[in-house]
Amino acid sequence: MGVLNVTPDSFSDGGDHFALAEAVAAAWRMTVEGADIIDIGGESTRPGAVAIDAETELQRIMPVIAALAAGGGPPLSIDTYKASVADAALKAGVRIVNDVTGLRRDPAIAAAAAAHDAVLVIGHWEWELTYGPDAIMDGMLRFFDRAIATAGAAGVADKRIVIDPGIGFGKDAAENLAILAGLPRLVALGYPVLVGASRKRFIGTLTGREPRERLLGTLGAHLVAAAHGASIVRAHDVAPHREALAVTDAILSAPAALTVEAPERDTSIR
Repeated sequence: MGVLNVTPDSFSDGGDHFALAEAVAAAWRMTVEGADIIDIGGESTRPGAVAIDAETELQRIMPVIAALAAGGGPPLSIDTYKASVADAALKAGVRIVNDVTGLRRDPAIAAAAAAHDAVLVIGHWEWELTYGPDAIMDGMLRFFDRAIATAGAAGVADKRIVIDPGIGFGKDAAENLAILAGLPRLVALGYPVLVGASRKRFIGTLTGREPRERLLGTLGAHLVAAAHGASIVRAHDVAPHREALAVTDAILSAPAALTVEAPERDTSIR
């Protein structure tokens, strides 16, 4: 999943794709590089970001969606927590709704996804709670139990649900690391798991790098996620991910043990 932020204030690429021509060019570049999904966002969810209304969000994203939906590229995803924005995007050709708030800001977004038979990504974000690394996975499993029930009650089919542990959303570095280490517990729920660690703050904490310099740390996090069963990774840098994941997938699909015939040893004493 390639990240396309049509915003002036996203934490690592704010303003890069704010103009329509720049956004469309970036989307096609990611497509050529191997993106399977383009995730379009019109509102920054970084810490301290100023919230915008639905009208402003639609003004930013709809021209981009119109240009891309007509071009025959990969499926489009809308990164929003507003039901009205999701509904308009889906009517314009988007096929995936990516709600980082886990249906908590606007629960009607689940009904919007269901009305269009769209895939719904349910992100984990509990801004009023701090679990700590030892309890984060238990808390997250309870959260997803509730959110998946909410989605089902709104008519979203099980086969249309993807879950996202929300790396960096209301979590400190230790909690993010615990999530990546404990990812098989989420995979065991039976839903595709999306992981978006791209350029996140905990990578900067570990490496000392600024957001645009965090590719190598991002790859480390995402390759571990893939090895632990993640189905989708959300990344700013598509081409390096495509290559690294191709190697990771090849290793993971190789036979667990290979029989190698050892050469005969010369045991004579010289």
